[in-house]
Amino acid sequence: MAATATGLCEFIDASPSPFHACATVAERLRAAGFTDIEETDRWPQTPGRYFTVRAGSLVAWRGPEPGAGAEPFRIIGAHTDSPNLRVKQHPDREVAGWQLVALAPYGGAWLNSWLDRDLGVSGRLSVRDGAAGSGISHHLVRIDEPILRVPQLAIHLSEDRKSLTLDPQRHLNAVWAAGGAPQDFLGFVAERAGVAPRDVLGFDLMTHDLAPSAVTGLGPEFVSAPRLDNQASCYAGLEALLAARPGRHLPVLALFDHEEVGSTSDHGAQSDLLRGVLERITLAAGGDREDFLRRLAGSTLASADMAHATHPNYPDRHEPGHQIAVNAGPVLKVHPNLRYATDGRTAATFALACDQAGVPLQRYEHRADLPCGSTIGPMSAARTGIPTVDVGAPQLAMHSARELMGARDVASYAAALTAFLTPD
Repeated sequence: MAATATGLCEFIDASPSPFHACATVAERLRAAGFTDIEETDRWPQTPGRYFTVRAGSLVAWRGPEPGAGAEPFRIIGAHTDSPNLRVKQHPDREVAGWQLVALAPYGGAWLNSWLDRDLGVSGRLSVRDGAAGSGISHHLVRIDEPILRVPQLAIHLSEDRKSLTLDPQRHLNAVWAAGGAPQDFLGFVAERAGVAPRDVLGFDLMTHDLAPSAVTGLGPEFVSAPRLDNQASCYAGLEALLAARPGRHLPVLALFDHEEVGSTSDHGAQSDLLRGVLERITLAAGGDREDFLRRLAGSTLASADMAHATHPNYPDRHEPGHQIAVNAGPVLKVHPNLRYATDGRTAATFALACDQAGVPLQRYEHRADLPCGSTIGPMSAARTGIPTVDVGAPQLAMHSARELMGARDVASYAAALTAFLTPD
């Protein structure tokens, strides 16, 4: 199945939270013959296709033959999380007769884009479960109903009728009822998830925009969707892994949670997740630590995250010598101070992959007088010692509740990543 703009829209609409993104990828992997493995299990020594999930992160691979040498890994890394508004631990508020749900921004959310949208709720509940070995089980929850809304202040009530500064503590709470008795938001979510409210011991809940993803524009030639940063890379990386051919490298897909807040968690890119999985792949195939270290030394990682297209209304905010267009091919991202992990070696590797895939390559540098965002690339490179290249697909409105990319870039992005995994 080739990557398409419609396929990306379906992927995003199925994945309103990092936990759902992992579930969506896992479903596709199982359908393609991959077997899921618990990290607490002894891993099989037979060659095959496997994946493991740790909370909102997932690593999938095609395993080596037993007794194989030190074939290097080719790894695509991306992240499952996106900036949004998340539910506070004590969410119920009442102000001026309105029943509110208290929310807090996650990551670098562009806050004004979340106003006046119909919002659903998704994420995970951790509940008391006597049948589970630990006494706790985890349940995905998704409410695709317009139950929440963060209302904008009327222009007549603003100080200058031109702009409004949002206080993340006071101005981002969502209305969901008016008048009446105090509401129990967590109880409402638990009942919708089919669990007893008294059994909820913990939760990770977030809002999502209910407007479906769409292919838009003249042609149509755009994808308009939430969470393009970075589910577009998750989708392209998944398609690349499924299309990867046996070769001189062992293909791996690593999808991490928490990139938008620094990746410092037990399953973020700064954790031991990827390095531990790579070592266990080697050990399960009969190799030893020497084989593992030899594999790492010859491996390459593509940190796949979205890239800034040149904005037509703000062209002055971009490096004038590095204009980036949508529907013009993947983007190689370079930063002299290592906000991106690319160097000349790894740039050449991805440029060759694009050439072999028959897709054009664009090269991006950030304006030197503006602060630059980062990716999992530098931290993954430092954590594993694997040479890394930062790449992406161009988009507008990054970190908005709804973003825009080129429809044709979906296929070219996946084709370049496929060629990277299995070079000729």
